[in-house]
Amino acid sequence: MQLRPSLQAIADLVPEGSKVLDIGCGDGELLKWLTKEKHVDGRGLELGQSGVNACIAEGLAVVQGDADTDLQYYPSRAYDYVILSQTLQTMRDPKEVLINLVRIGHRAIVSVPNFGYWKNRLYLMFFGRMPVTKTLTYQWYDTPNIHFCTLSDFVHLCNLMHIVIEKRVYTDDQGSLSCLKGKNIFANVLSDEGIFLLKEKLLL
Repeated sequence: MQLRPSLQAIADLVPEGSKVLDIGCGDGELLKWLTKEKHVDGRGLELGQSGVNACIAEGLAVVQGDADTDLQYYPSRAYDYVILSQTLQTMRDPKEVLINLVRIGHRAIVSVPNFGYWKNRLYLMFFGRMPVTKTLTYQWYDTPNIHFCTLSDFVHLCNLMHIVIEKRVYTDDQGSLSCLKGKNIFANVLSDEGIFLLKEKLLL
């Protein structure tokens, strides 16, 4: 089973045998791979009934729920890794979701589409309309995305919330891993998506 590069980049951040919660797991593609290839103790939370049904059909432990309201009921440090892939921008309260991610897991892996990608900037400049791309696939009037941000916006929010970014991975608009690494000043322009390994900063 071959994962697309962005999901593979997330999977590579998860150690063998970890206890994992995949939030917004869709049809369970990533969770299934992690269970089979890395032998994780995996659980999933998915809003859509069709996604839940697809996961259960694959034998995955997934429940239906809303990350905006249900994460508060998960105990702290219940998982080694909590994953939120391409979903934060659809949440009503991204800050509260991030707080819960780093509380529930010892580590959180979050991927976000980059509205500051150079092709998006050019599209807006030349056409004056919201771009539709492989990452931002909807028209402005039917998109589930309600909070558009750049990678710099996301990093700034993590800093404000005292969330530590331990690792950063970037992809281009073909879904391939970028050669950019770490705190690269060009990532906010040249990357279509950012994948971040996070942990809660313990304040003394």
